Amino acid sequence: MTGFFITIEGPDGAGKSTQVRLLAEYLREKGLEVVVTREPGGTPLAEKIRNLVLDVSEEPVAPVTEVLLYAASRAQHVDQLIKPALQRGAVVISDRFVDSSIAYQGFGRRLGADLVWQVNRPAVGEIMPHLSIILDIEPGQGRRRLARRQQLQQTGPDRLEQEQLVFHHRVREGFLALAKEYPERIKLLSAEGSIDSIHRQIVSLVKEKINAKGMDRD
Repeated sequence: MTGFFITIEGPDGAGKSTQVRLLAEYLREKGLEVVVTREPGGTPLAEKIRNLVLDVSEEPVAPVTEVLLYAASRAQHVDQLIKPALQRGAVVISDRFVDSSIAYQGFGRRLGADLVWQVNRPAVGEIMPHLSIILDIEPGQGRRRLARRQQLQQTGPDRLEQEQLVFHHRVREGFLALAKEYPERIKLLSAEGSIDSIHRQIVSLVKEKINAKGMDRD
């Protein structure tokens, strides 16, 4: 693979989408091709699966069903979007990837990290991020941020966002455990700072990794 794969992870309300947008703008200014995507989703079929798994109007979703749907969406996403983009040398930035499944289904749903990895290995194949950045936030603060954003946008919480606070504490524990287990790939940043401060920290991490890969165009 000649491209570079970055994922932005973290609990709900951490500000991932904003930081994905700012990072993409920065890298495009450097002359790099940047593909921005998200999970679940990223392709037409994967977006249909997203609607199934997050829609609160659907019947209750069993935890194992949930992890299988996420893996199915991811398999399509990798095959149709992420892998081709990396093969042509693009920088891919994804709002969530397999670490979110570990955190949400492995820890949040208590299915266990091993089971989630086993389900997702055929979905990701050899594709794993070169750099994953977890934006860490206390779940109560994250929910308050999310509620303010949804009020402004006049939207409601999806099926996972409306889970009880104890679920989101387990999710955060999952992200922190992943950061500890994979320190070379995963970098943990506080989401409590200003947008500009967090952006600068992300740019610093990305530049270091891209320089090491020989892609920087400064």
